[in-house]
Amino acid sequence: MRKSTLFLYYLVFNIVLLSFMFAHASFRKKADMEFLKEKMEMVRKLELTDLCLFTEANYTRHLSQADLHAPFQDSPMSLEHFPSGSLVRPPASMRKMNEKVD
Repeated sequence: MRKSTLFLYYLVFNIVLLSFMFAHASFRKKADMEFLKEKMEMVRKLELTDLCLFTEANYTRHLSQADLHAPFQDSPMSLEHFPSGSLVRPPASMRKMNEKVD
């Protein structure tokens, strides 16, 4: 058997496997929708806050509950010493420009 024929079989097998993976994901999404609706209802009833994304600093754990100066609690010019602080963007209210800068 030629190498090109083996490669073709390998390629077809992987395409079929990939299509089965997408089909399985589609079926699981439909099956899990009821579970997700239950979770959304529980979050709405219990009035839970947003998801805890990082475990390091309090201002990266719950982004909606952090005050504006928490990252600079050591000093205004201090460097960020938590890696998650470099992944989280500042709130939109802090990113807007209040006055024209030359």
